[in-house]
Amino acid sequence: QLQLVESGGGLVQPGGSLRLSCAASGFTLDYYTIGWFRQAPGKEREGVSCINMRYDRTNYADSVKGRFTISRDGAKNTVYLQLNSLKPEDTAIYYCASDRGRVGACSRLPISENEFDYWGQGTQVTVSS
Repeated sequence: QLQLVESGGGLVQPGGSLRLSCAASGFTLDYYTIGWFRQAPGKEREGVSCINMRYDRTNYADSVKGRFTISRDGAKNTVYLQLNSLKPEDTAIYYCASDRGRVGACSRLPISENEFDYWGQGTQVTVSS
């Protein structure tokens, strides 16, 4: 059974850091694209970052570029999202998602949730003093 599980969320002060994890089971990430999305209360879900495993391609929303870094650990079948210089407006539930291995995935902005097929349950990130 294909499953994605996020972890690593929490409460952090402005300027702080967190590392989110997206652990996959039931399939190998090597040929897929993983996207990170977030949804704040009252707002639409927003694509934050993605990584195309097959072509080693990454992309970031302008709102997080230079602060967030996506990476992978093939041995652990896990993708990470490092969140640095956090701001209160980064507060949201963060989700990871996988596509079905589209060649052109993660090649353009904005990162569209319509291109992703499998979703995790989300992890809460709260940035507050």
